[in-house]
Amino acid sequence: MPIQSRNARHHQRSRAAARRRWLQALAACGLAVAALPGAALAAEYPDRPIRLVVPFPPGGPTDLVSRVIARRMSEDLGQTVLVDNRPGANGNIGNEIVAKAAPDGYTVLYNTSSIALSPALYRKLPYDVKRDLLPVALTANVPLVLEVNAQVPANTVPEFVAWLKANPGKMTYGSAGNGNVTHLTAFLFLQAKGLDAAHAPYKGSAPALTDLASGQVQFMTDTINSSLPFIRDKRMKALAVTSSTRSAQLPDVPTLAESGLPGFEAGAWQGMMVPAKTPPDIVRRLNGAAVKALAAPEVRASLAAQGAEPRGSSPEAYGTFLSHEIERWRKVVKDTGVTLD
Repeated sequence: MPIQSRNARHHQRSRAAARRRWLQALAACGLAVAALPGAALAAEYPDRPIRLVVPFPPGGPTDLVSRVIARRMSEDLGQTVLVDNRPGANGNIGNEIVAKAAPDGYTVLYNTSSIALSPALYRKLPYDVKRDLLPVALTANVPLVLEVNAQVPANTVPEFVAWLKANPGKMTYGSAGNGNVTHLTAFLFLQAKGLDAAHAPYKGSAPALTDLASGQVQFMTDTINSSLPFIRDKRMKALAVTSSTRSAQLPDVPTLAESGLPGFEAGAWQGMMVPAKTPPDIVRRLNGAAVKALAAPEVRASLAAQGAEPRGSSPEAYGTFLSHEIERWRKVVKDTGVTLD
């Protein structure tokens, strides 16, 4: 074979190999460039305002706490955290909006304990808490208070239990709505003591508290921040709080655990979640801003004035807590027989 032909074929093979290497290198560069926008996005996050969806009305206890935290987070993140109230369906309208939003960190859910109740209360939900949402942080807990109207002849939990036992099925307790934590906590209290009373669900705490103060219903468990004005002006009596420790707002009021129900604890807790598939770096950035906000003295003071207890947790700890609460309330809801669809 002529040397020139062999050399020509050798050069062709060399050029072909070189071209393949170049194409492979180019493809690799293309993949790297394609990955840059996402990496840059996470590195630069946030570069525009963040929407904090609050699935309850403006001016309510959840809204008030969320706004305090949002203001402080805005300072840390360098972008405004805008509260967007989307009330309805026991929080599920706002929950669904966030569950179906883009997982880019610019739509965040400020949820309450209702998100742990809904899987048991609704046969069909337009979202799945564990599949469609990611935990960011547990933010706050608002203890409930067991309260009676001023005419009830009881000033302690044992006296109240004895009075209810003497009047089985004759007394009525109010709540902020069927399946609401204010309903289920009262039911849990009655169940623990083997008591019988009728349930009167209202459309929110405000009308329930008004009827309690006027004597239309005899007792209820409601959030401390909603109940304080009525307790302070003596229109109702606080018998116990549902938290594990006494409330700074009602230091002289014992816990239910101190009052004959050891281990009893319940509350209207709150937290933050984002759409599933939100990048871990963004989840950590939001978590850091939330935890930092909750540690700020002015935030803690503002929450304390509203009867809310600041928490703060890792995303993983909040996920574990949420799973526990879903299972806990599933049993309670089953015992009540309540469904909302």
